[in-house]
Amino acid sequence: MSFVHKWVPGSGSGGRTLLLLHGTGGNESDLLPLGRVLDGDANLLSPRGKILEHGMPRFFKRLAEGVFDQQDLKFRTAELAEWIASAAKQYQTGPVTAVGYSNGANIAASLLLSGQATEFDRAVLLRAMTPFEPEVLPDLRGKRILMLNGTHDPIIPPDNSKHLAALLTKAGADVDLRWTNTGHGLEQGEIVEASEWLRTNMEKDQPR
Repeated sequence: MSFVHKWVPGSGSGGRTLLLLHGTGGNESDLLPLGRVLDGDANLLSPRGKILEHGMPRFFKRLAEGVFDQQDLKFRTAELAEWIASAAKQYQTGPVTAVGYSNGANIAASLLLSGQATEFDRAVLLRAMTPFEPEVLPDLRGKRILMLNGTHDPIIPPDNSKHLAALLTKAGADVDLRWTNTGHGLEQGEIVEASEWLRTNMEKDQPR
């Protein structure tokens, strides 16, 4: 169940880790610069998706744009969950926040909706859509999720992202869904928003 990946130790004393999940065509190095901007002190753990679509890495197969291979999604989600748990022990990650973009955000959403997001309590989902419809919602109480989506995204209809947010909320997660007047690509302002959200949530976790 191993993944090609990169582990970049952080410089802080908090022992926290960002789990970076790239989009289609990315790799284990793709989101490292973003991760360092989001949290300058965190460890960075970044796996490469195992599926190749026309030579481009992904985390699971799709049948068409926005149409996912549900059998493969189920298998790949469980496979990634097992690897994350193993890596958390190997690297002594401390608290983990998942940060996924596009295909990476979708596999993170699948981990959450399938109840397999056991290693992280926070997630930043950048351009996520609903990966599947769970028959039974998991218990996501205590999970805090930031979703950043574009109102003019040609890949993800706004209603789809709203539906994902509603499912996660109904499952008990604290979901912050935000919109920007943009498409599928990220804007600098959104990166600042995500960084501020992470900092605010880390402060909430500090003992008082």
